[in-house]
Amino acid sequence: MARFLALWRGDLPLVDAFWTWTVFGGLLVNISTSVAFLALITVDLPWVALIVGYGLSLPYNLVTVVGVWRSAARHDGPRSQADLARGLSLALMAVLSLT
Repeated sequence: MARFLALWRGDLPLVDAFWTWTVFGGLLVNISTSVAFLALITVDLPWVALIVGYGLSLPYNLVTVVGVWRSAARHDGPRSQADLARGLSLALMAVLSLT
């Protein structure tokens, strides 16, 4: 939980916030919740499916985008890397949230 809070505050290095939490963690969370959503829909539990499918993934996606945004503000490297990480994290989480 401490690492998740560090992500939210932007205390993690940009490379960790982006690759570990946004890319790999985002794919894991969003694929898992999508599979659970589909499984729950097939057993005719649409409200539970909605809560599991979006109620778990959307908050995670929001935290990762905010974390990358804040880590990018503290990034000591080239500004272009920080801007690219911000844009890609926002685009990736938007795509994963809407699908």
